[in-house]
Amino acid sequence: MTMDFGLNLEQTQKLILTPELKQAITILQLNTLELVNFIEQQVEANPLLEIENDDDKEVDEIEEMEERQEMREIAEYFADSSDLGPGFSQKDEEKRSYEPASSADNSLWEHLSFQLHFLKLPQLDNKIGEFIIGNIDENGYLTCAPEEIAEILKIEKEVVLRVLKIIQNFDPPGVGARGLLECLLIQAEQKNLLTPLIKEIITNYLPDLAQSKYLKVANRLGVAVEEVYRAMEVIKSLDPKPGRNFAALKEVRYVVPDITVEKVEGEYIILVNDSLLPRLNINNVYRNILKQKGHDEKTKKYVEKKLNQAIWLIKSIEQRRFTLYRVARFIVDYQREFLEYGLKYLKPLTLKQVAKELNLHESTISRACANKYMATPRGTFELKYFFATALESEKGNFSSSTSIKAQIKELIARENPQDPLSDQKIADILTQGGVKISRRTVAKYREELGILAAAKRRKV
Repeated sequence: MTMDFGLNLEQTQKLILTPELKQAITILQLNTLELVNFIEQQVEANPLLEIENDDDKEVDEIEEMEERQEMREIAEYFADSSDLGPGFSQKDEEKRSYEPASSADNSLWEHLSFQLHFLKLPQLDNKIGEFIIGNIDENGYLTCAPEEIAEILKIEKEVVLRVLKIIQNFDPPGVGARGLLECLLIQAEQKNLLTPLIKEIITNYLPDLAQSKYLKVANRLGVAVEEVYRAMEVIKSLDPKPGRNFAALKEVRYVVPDITVEKVEGEYIILVNDSLLPRLNINNVYRNILKQKGHDEKTKKYVEKKLNQAIWLIKSIEQRRFTLYRVARFIVDYQREFLEYGLKYLKPLTLKQVAKELNLHESTISRACANKYMATPRGTFELKYFFATALESEKGNFSSSTSIKAQIKELIARENPQDPLSDQKIADILTQGGVKISRRTVAKYREELGILAAAKRRKV
């Protein structure tokens, strides 16, 4: 077999990402606040760019929107009962009392450290206390076993337990616990609520109460079921995550909508919030250098390069605005029934559908929707919220998974608590309504909604 070497010419097409194209892609996927910061960085790096001064109007608008959003986030935080643990409900949450002033001023760890140093303990105890506090998570739980702490600090385990006991008497009640049971027991004891019955229920019967098996617990303990109900009410008043009041207020996330949708005389108007962005101008002093004689070639090339970069940046920002408008316009028109009538009318939608309709690449749609929010008359949603998977109906139509979840949630909300709907029964009801769905899919959606199975929802 003979092997030959030779030279051949071939024409191939390649997409080369120039710095300008990379910048345009970056700008497209930035949200409004990120773009504000990006523009400010570009102005610092490019002397030909300058921000048009409008008496700091844009900054004031952003701060005002952030303040409004902060109040909404805090209100939603106190109204949320989704993470209260087994058996806790919205009604129970309303009974609780909070002290946000201390958590707004200090973090949980600062709050605990202040109490530790206030006691003026011996140096060794103080050192152990600081180590323990450093290993308490944002929910208020100790994440490091006393045995490990003793080994690391080269001290006796009993000494660690003694200092831990001191910290477990700090505010907030229940802090420093090594698990849910200890957390609830500590709180009940500090509040003088720890009766023998409540201690027994917390220690051995919480899983049963989470499944509403009140009669079973009453029979096991030899008490009236009313006593179990009263004990459960006391347990519900305790906080399963004592440190979260501090962590949550520190982690408030501000959302400035990139797009606003307003309904005017029956029509939906799309507004891209580019009014929040700094207005860019080209510095005429540097621009004139290119027209003047007497400047060396190196200076002119530098100014020309920066001018091209400035023009490209302004064009990229404008292209981002136009692309966002087109994507938002399509979504609003496509999901009009959702905006009019609610979640059950959210239609399935894919990036591919939008890309095909707008004659853009799918990756462009993905970048345009990344980390962007749309304020609508029905609330503020992340753009990706409108892209839902589909389930086929018997008539050949499609319903979004989000819409199906809303229907499942509604069915369970209306069910008889003594005879809750099974996953199969829910699947049958939806199928009768024209939606093809299996029991397994219902179970999957129910779990994603954080709803217990029928057996655990049953009230005896």
